[in-house]
Amino acid sequence: MTNTVARTQIDIAVCTFRRPELAETLHSLALITVPADVAIRIIVADNDVTPSAEALVNQMRPTMPCEICYVHCPASNISIARNACLDNSTGHYLAFVDDDERVSRTWLVQLLDTAVTTGADVVLGPVRAEYTLSAPNWMRRGDFHSTRPVWVDGEIRTGYTCNVLIDLTRPVVFNRRFNLALGQTGGEDTEFFRHMHADGGRLAYAPDALVFEPVPEKRARLAWLAKRRFRSGQTHGRLLSEPGQAGSRVAEIVRATAKSGYCAIASLMLLGSPVARSRYALRAIMHAGVVSGLIGVRELQQYGAATA
Repeated sequence: MTNTVARTQIDIAVCTFRRPELAETLHSLALITVPADVAIRIIVADNDVTPSAEALVNQMRPTMPCEICYVHCPASNISIARNACLDNSTGHYLAFVDDDERVSRTWLVQLLDTAVTTGADVVLGPVRAEYTLSAPNWMRRGDFHSTRPVWVDGEIRTGYTCNVLIDLTRPVVFNRRFNLALGQTGGEDTEFFRHMHADGGRLAYAPDALVFEPVPEKRARLAWLAKRRFRSGQTHGRLLSEPGQAGSRVAEIVRATAKSGYCAIASLMLLGSPVARSRYALRAIMHAGVVSGLIGVRELQQYGAATA
Protein backbone atom coordinates (compact mmCIF):
# COMPACT_ATOMS: atom_id res chain seq x y z
CA MET A 1 0.00 0.00 0.00
CA THR A 2 1.40 3.39 -1.00
CA ASN A 3 1.30 6.20 1.54
CA THR A 4 0.17 9.50 0.12
CA VAL A 5 0.53 12.86 1.78
CA ALA A 6 -2.39 15.25 1.43
CA ARG A 7 -1.38 18.33 -0.54
CA THR A 8 -2.57 21.84 0.20
CA GLN A 9 -4.52 23.15 -2.76
CA ILE A 10 -4.23 26.81 -3.67
CA ASP A 11 -6.44 28.31 -6.34
CA ILE A 12 -5.14 31.43 -8.08
CA ALA A 13 -7.89 33.68 -9.43
CA VAL A 14 -7.48 36.10 -12.33
CA CYS A 15 -10.50 38.20 -13.23
CA THR A 16 -10.25 39.50 -16.77
CA PHE A 17 -12.03 41.85 -19.16
CA ARG A 18 -10.70 42.18 -22.72
CA ARG A 19 -7.04 42.35 -21.74
CA PRO A 20 -4.44 40.68 -23.98
CA GLU A 21 -1.97 41.20 -21.10
CA LEU A 22 -3.66 38.17 -19.53
CA ALA A 23 -1.19 36.01 -21.49
CA GLU A 24 1.77 37.57 -19.64
CA THR A 25 0.01 37.14 -16.31
CA LEU A 26 -0.56 33.43 -16.97
CA HIS A 27 3.00 33.01 -18.23
CA SER A 28 4.37 34.48 -14.98
CA LEU A 29 2.14 32.14 -12.97
CA ALA A 30 3.55 29.20 -14.93
CA LEU A 31 7.03 30.08 -13.63
CA ILE A 32 6.32 30.47 -9.90
CA THR A 33 7.98 28.32 -7.28
CA VAL A 34 5.47 25.85 -5.83
CA PRO A 35 6.25 24.02 -2.57
CA ALA A 36 6.33 20.22 -2.83
CA ASP A 37 3.29 19.84 -0.58
CA VAL A 38 1.17 22.32 -2.55
CA ALA A 39 -1.01 21.82 -5.62
CA ILE A 40 -2.13 24.87 -7.57
CA ARG A 41 -4.97 25.54 -9.96
CA ILE A 42 -5.73 28.73 -11.87
CA ILE A 43 -9.23 30.16 -12.24
CA VAL A 44 -9.74 32.67 -15.05
CA ALA A 45 -13.02 34.56 -14.64
CA ASP A 46 -13.99 36.25 -17.91
CA ASN A 47 -16.23 39.25 -17.20
CA ASP A 48 -16.97 40.12 -20.84
CA VAL A 49 -20.43 39.77 -22.44
CA THR A 50 -19.02 37.16 -24.79
CA PRO A 51 -16.36 34.60 -23.75
CA SER A 52 -13.62 36.69 -25.36
CA ALA A 53 -10.76 35.32 -23.22
CA GLU A 54 -11.57 31.65 -23.75
CA ALA A 55 -9.47 31.28 -26.90
CA LEU A 56 -6.43 32.81 -25.18
CA VAL A 57 -6.85 30.52 -22.16
CA ASN A 58 -7.13 27.46 -24.42
CA GLN A 59 -4.03 28.56 -26.30
CA MET A 60 -2.11 28.87 -23.02
CA ARG A 61 -3.19 25.50 -21.58
CA PRO A 62 -0.37 23.40 -23.13
CA THR A 63 2.25 25.76 -21.67
CA MET A 64 0.86 25.69 -18.13
CA PRO A 65 2.11 23.22 -15.49
CA CYS A 66 -1.26 23.19 -13.73
CA GLU A 67 -4.97 23.02 -14.45
CA ILE A 68 -6.77 26.15 -15.66
CA CYS A 69 -10.46 26.50 -14.90
CA TYR A 70 -12.12 28.96 -17.29
CA VAL A 71 -15.35 30.57 -16.08
CA HIS A 72 -17.47 32.90 -18.21
CA CYS A 73 -19.27 35.26 -15.80
CA PRO A 74 -20.85 38.17 -17.67
CA ALA A 75 -20.88 41.02 -17.65
CA SER A 76 -18.94 44.20 -16.90
CA ASN A 77 -19.27 43.86 -13.14
CA ILE A 78 -16.05 42.97 -11.33
CA SER A 79 -17.92 41.70 -8.27
CA ILE A 80 -19.62 39.05 -10.41
CA ALA A 81 -16.20 37.86 -11.55
CA ARG A 82 -14.71 37.85 -8.05
CA ASN A 83 -17.70 35.96 -6.67
CA ALA A 84 -17.40 33.43 -9.50
CA CYS A 85 -13.84 32.76 -8.35
CA LEU A 86 -15.04 32.20 -4.78
CA ASP A 87 -17.85 29.94 -6.01
CA ASN A 88 -15.53 27.84 -8.19
CA SER A 89 -12.65 27.55 -5.74
CA THR A 90 -12.12 24.14 -4.17
CA GLY A 91 -8.83 24.98 -2.48
CA HIS A 92 -7.70 25.62 1.07
CA TYR A 93 -6.53 29.05 -0.09
CA LEU A 94 -7.61 31.41 -2.84
CA ALA A 95 -5.22 34.02 -4.21
CA PHE A 96 -6.18 36.97 -6.41
CA VAL A 97 -4.01 38.83 -8.93
CA ASP A 98 -5.04 41.23 -11.70
CA ASP A 99 -4.99 40.41 -15.40
CA ASP A 100 -2.36 43.05 -16.20
CA GLU A 101 0.16 41.97 -13.53
CA ARG A 102 3.16 39.67 -13.42
CA VAL A 103 4.02 37.76 -10.27
CA SER A 104 7.55 37.17 -8.98
CA ARG A 105 8.98 33.64 -8.80
CA THR A 106 8.64 33.38 -5.01
CA TRP A 107 5.33 35.28 -4.83
CA LEU A 108 3.19 32.33 -3.72
CA VAL A 109 5.82 30.96 -1.34
CA GLN A 110 6.04 34.32 0.43
CA LEU A 111 2.27 34.64 0.79
CA LEU A 112 1.89 31.09 2.08
CA ASP A 113 4.80 31.35 4.53
CA THR A 114 3.30 34.51 5.99
CA ALA A 115 -0.14 32.90 6.26
CA VAL A 116 1.30 29.93 8.14
CA THR A 117 3.58 31.89 10.48
CA THR A 118 1.06 34.62 11.36
CA GLY A 119 -2.12 32.57 11.36
CA ALA A 120 -3.86 35.45 9.58
CA ASP A 121 -7.07 34.97 7.62
CA VAL A 122 -5.78 37.14 4.77
CA VAL A 123 -2.26 37.99 3.57
CA LEU A 124 -1.57 40.98 1.33
CA GLY A 125 1.47 41.52 -0.84
CA PRO A 126 2.83 44.67 -2.51
CA VAL A 127 2.16 45.68 -6.10
CA ARG A 128 5.13 47.49 -7.60
CA ALA A 129 4.30 49.86 -10.45
CA GLU A 130 6.49 49.82 -13.57
CA TYR A 131 6.62 53.17 -15.35
CA THR A 132 7.65 53.92 -18.92
CA LEU A 133 10.02 56.79 -19.63
CA SER A 134 7.08 58.75 -21.04
CA ALA A 135 5.47 58.94 -17.58
CA PRO A 136 5.92 62.31 -15.83
CA ASN A 137 9.09 62.50 -13.79
CA TRP A 138 7.22 63.51 -10.61
CA MET A 139 5.00 60.45 -10.99
CA ARG A 140 7.91 58.05 -11.32
CA ARG A 141 9.83 59.68 -8.45
CA GLY A 142 6.81 59.66 -6.15
CA ASP A 143 5.69 56.16 -7.23
CA PHE A 144 1.99 57.06 -7.11
CA HIS A 145 0.70 53.81 -8.63
CA SER A 146 2.23 51.14 -6.39
CA THR A 147 -0.06 49.45 -3.87
CA ARG A 148 0.66 48.55 -0.26
CA PRO A 149 -1.59 48.10 2.77
CA VAL A 150 -2.34 50.91 5.21
CA TRP A 151 -1.79 50.40 8.94
CA VAL A 152 -4.10 52.05 11.47
CA ASP A 153 -3.07 51.77 15.13
CA GLY A 154 -0.71 48.93 14.30
CA GLU A 155 -3.12 46.78 12.28
CA ILE A 156 -4.37 46.40 8.71
CA ARG A 157 -8.11 47.04 8.58
CA THR A 158 -8.87 46.54 4.92
CA GLY A 159 -7.25 45.12 1.81
CA TYR A 160 -7.27 44.75 -1.97
CA THR A 161 -7.50 41.98 -4.55
CA CYS A 162 -4.54 42.83 -6.77
CA ASN A 163 -2.23 40.70 -4.58
CA VAL A 164 -3.85 38.69 -1.80
CA LEU A 165 -4.12 35.19 -0.33
CA ILE A 166 -7.35 34.26 1.49
CA ASP A 167 -7.72 31.25 3.80
CA LEU A 168 -11.07 29.83 2.71
CA THR A 169 -11.27 27.47 5.69
CA ARG A 170 -11.76 30.32 8.17
CA PRO A 171 -15.28 30.95 9.54
CA VAL A 172 -14.89 34.70 8.91
CA VAL A 173 -14.67 33.93 5.17
CA PHE A 174 -17.58 31.45 4.90
CA ASN A 175 -20.31 32.67 2.49
CA ARG A 176 -18.71 36.12 2.26
CA ARG A 177 -19.13 37.66 -1.17
CA PHE A 178 -18.28 40.90 -2.98
CA ASN A 179 -21.00 43.53 -3.19
CA LEU A 180 -22.59 43.52 -6.66
CA ALA A 181 -23.66 47.15 -6.23
CA LEU A 182 -19.98 48.15 -6.28
CA GLY A 183 -19.06 46.03 -9.28
CA GLN A 184 -18.78 48.97 -11.67
CA THR A 185 -17.55 51.66 -9.30
CA GLY A 186 -14.77 49.72 -7.59
CA GLY A 187 -14.24 49.64 -3.85
CA GLU A 188 -15.83 46.19 -3.62
CA ASP A 189 -12.56 44.75 -2.31
CA THR A 190 -12.13 47.54 0.25
CA GLU A 191 -15.62 46.84 1.59
CA PHE A 192 -15.11 43.06 1.50
CA PHE A 193 -11.99 43.14 3.66
CA ARG A 194 -13.21 45.99 5.86
CA HIS A 195 -16.29 43.99 6.81
CA MET A 196 -14.17 40.88 7.29
CA HIS A 197 -11.91 42.76 9.69
CA ALA A 198 -14.92 44.16 11.56
CA ASP A 199 -16.13 40.59 12.04
CA GLY A 200 -12.82 39.58 13.62
CA GLY A 201 -10.71 38.74 10.58
CA ARG A 202 -6.96 39.34 10.72
CA LEU A 203 -4.92 40.69 7.81
CA ALA A 204 -1.14 40.30 7.52
CA TYR A 205 1.47 41.60 5.07
CA ALA A 206 4.13 39.72 3.10
CA PRO A 207 6.50 42.48 1.86
CA ASP A 208 8.48 40.11 -0.38
CA ALA A 209 5.44 38.64 -2.18
CA LEU A 210 6.03 40.96 -5.11
CA VAL A 211 3.70 41.55 -8.02
CA PHE A 212 4.57 43.91 -10.89
CA GLU A 213 2.08 46.10 -12.75
CA PRO A 214 2.95 48.15 -15.84
CA VAL A 215 1.46 51.66 -15.89
CA PRO A 216 0.00 52.31 -19.37
CA GLU A 217 -0.01 55.82 -20.82
CA LYS A 218 -3.71 56.39 -20.10
CA ARG A 219 -3.04 55.85 -16.38
CA ALA A 220 0.14 57.92 -16.24
CA ARG A 221 -1.85 61.11 -15.81
CA LEU A 222 -2.81 63.25 -12.86
CA ALA A 223 -6.45 63.15 -13.95
CA TRP A 224 -6.53 59.34 -13.74
CA LEU A 225 -4.94 59.37 -10.29
CA ALA A 226 -7.36 62.08 -9.14
CA LYS A 227 -10.40 60.07 -10.23
CA ARG A 228 -9.00 56.98 -8.54
CA ARG A 229 -8.31 58.80 -5.28
CA PHE A 230 -11.71 60.50 -5.28
CA ARG A 231 -13.52 57.18 -5.75
CA SER A 232 -11.37 55.61 -3.03
CA GLY A 233 -12.39 58.43 -0.72
CA GLN A 234 -16.04 57.90 -1.61
CA THR A 235 -15.79 54.25 -0.58
CA HIS A 236 -14.13 55.19 2.69
CA GLY A 237 -16.79 57.81 3.38
CA ARG A 238 -19.60 55.37 2.68
CA LEU A 239 -18.06 52.81 5.04
CA LEU A 240 -17.70 55.48 7.75
CA SER A 241 -21.40 56.27 7.43
CA GLU A 242 -22.51 52.67 7.99
CA PRO A 243 -24.46 51.88 11.17
CA GLY A 244 -22.27 51.01 14.13
CA GLN A 245 -19.37 53.26 13.23
CA ALA A 246 -17.86 55.21 16.13
CA GLY A 247 -18.13 58.81 14.91
CA SER A 248 -21.23 60.74 13.88
CA ARG A 249 -21.68 61.52 10.20
CA VAL A 250 -21.59 65.28 10.79
CA ALA A 251 -18.32 65.02 12.76
CA GLU A 252 -16.77 62.88 10.01
CA ILE A 253 -17.86 65.37 7.34
CA VAL A 254 -16.28 68.24 9.28
CA ARG A 255 -13.09 66.25 9.81
CA ALA A 256 -12.77 65.20 6.15
CA THR A 257 -13.53 68.73 4.94
CA ALA A 258 -10.82 70.15 7.19
CA LYS A 259 -8.31 67.56 5.98
CA SER A 260 -9.17 68.28 2.35
CA GLY A 261 -8.73 72.01 2.88
CA TYR A 262 -5.43 71.58 4.72
CA CYS A 263 -4.03 69.34 1.98
CA ALA A 264 -5.20 71.72 -0.75
CA ILE A 265 -3.44 74.65 0.93
CA ALA A 266 -0.30 72.56 1.45
CA SER A 267 -0.34 71.65 -2.24
CA LEU A 268 -0.48 75.32 -3.24
CA MET A 269 2.39 76.15 -0.90
CA LEU A 270 4.54 73.41 -2.47
CA LEU A 271 4.29 74.46 -6.11
CA GLY A 272 8.05 74.22 -6.47
CA SER A 273 8.12 70.56 -5.35
CA PRO A 274 6.18 68.51 -7.91
CA VAL A 275 6.16 65.24 -5.91
CA ALA A 276 5.02 66.78 -2.62
CA ARG A 277 2.60 69.11 -4.41
CA SER A 278 0.96 66.24 -6.25
CA ARG A 279 0.84 64.05 -3.15
CA TYR A 280 -0.99 66.73 -1.14
CA ALA A 281 -3.29 67.56 -4.06
CA LEU A 282 -4.30 63.92 -4.40
CA ARG A 283 -4.88 63.65 -0.66
CA ALA A 284 -7.10 66.73 -0.84
CA ILE A 285 -9.09 65.05 -3.61
CA MET A 286 -9.30 61.81 -1.64
CA HIS A 287 -10.68 63.59 1.45
CA ALA A 288 -13.16 65.44 -0.78
CA GLY A 289 -14.25 62.00 -1.94
CA VAL A 290 -14.75 61.01 1.71
CA VAL A 291 -17.13 63.95 2.13
CA SER A 292 -18.93 62.87 -1.05
CA GLY A 293 -19.33 59.34 0.30
CA LEU A 294 -20.50 60.55 3.69
CA ILE A 295 -23.31 62.62 2.17
CA GLY A 296 -24.40 59.73 -0.03
CA VAL A 297 -23.18 60.71 -3.50
CA ARG A 298 -23.01 57.68 -5.82
CA GLU A 299 -19.49 56.42 -6.39
CA LEU A 300 -17.78 57.06 -9.72
CA GLN A 301 -18.01 54.24 -12.25
CA GLN A 302 -14.69 52.61 -13.10
CA TYR A 303 -15.72 49.29 -14.68
CA GLY A 304 -18.11 48.42 -17.44
CA ALA A 305 -17.81 51.67 -19.37
CA ALA A 306 -16.72 49.80 -22.49
CA THR A 307 -20.06 48.01 -22.67
CA ALA A 308 -22.31 50.70 -21.24
